[in-house]
Amino acid sequence: MRRYFRLYLHFLRFSFSKAMEFRIDFTFRIVMDLIYYIVNILFFKVIYLHTPMLAGWSEEQLMVFVASYLLVDAINMTFISSNMWWLPQHINRGALDYYLIRPVSPLFFLSLREFSANSFLNLLIAAGFFSYTLFTYSHPFSFLELLLLLTLLLNGVALYYCIQMLMIIPVFWTHSSRGFIDLFWAMGIAMERPDRIYQGWLRKVFTVILPFSLVASFPARLFLEKFDWETFLHLASVSLIFWMLMLFFWKLGLRNYSSASS
Repeated sequence: MRRYFRLYLHFLRFSFSKAMEFRIDFTFRIVMDLIYYIVNILFFKVIYLHTPMLAGWSEEQLMVFVASYLLVDAINMTFISSNMWWLPQHINRGALDYYLIRPVSPLFFLSLREFSANSFLNLLIAAGFFSYTLFTYSHPFSFLELLLLLTLLLNGVALYYCIQMLMIIPVFWTHSSRGFIDLFWAMGIAMERPDRIYQGWLRKVFTVILPFSLVASFPARLFLEKFDWETFLHLASVSLIFWMLMLFFWKLGLRNYSSASS
């Protein structure tokens, strides 16, 4: 574990030094993410000008949910997203050899090597907005409830990562430039909506097959409403299944991988 921690510190130093070499890009990405945050907040603010409730939540409650998925998105953009962009190219070019021969987990190396320093400031902003929504939330909550919310949101980050990986892993067989990652981004907007707005088969899709609603909506529900074991167990079981599926298909893909030397 200590070796992985020291390795990740090297990732951080390299990423920050590289980001400072491209300051225009650094600034542009910060502004772009800020616009994304503002648009998402204003979207729901406008809706609440016409209705007092949405999916059973008041505006105050929904802002906790918005802050939750913005925090998950910021963590993903800071720690994971850049690595996912390069992964299909590594697979197609046979460049995975560089990672497979390292004395550490190749999945760790490939998933976390690129730390997005330009998204780190936006992560702080998202964390600040998240803290503000909880600080101004009028209903009392305990430290354990807050700890549960934070734990479930970290689980949401892991689940979001698993879904993303499952969309990229088919590159091992299709040799396409992006896999199904465009589908991931197109469907990922479901994470930004309360799960109760989905009904029938669409709800089953977003809570089981492509469980984007479990990333932030379920954690927010367990925090804002009375704790429900059925909801918690559903979240935990689907998350575990997707983690196991991701590892299974990752190992299967490596068996099909054609290295640069083959």
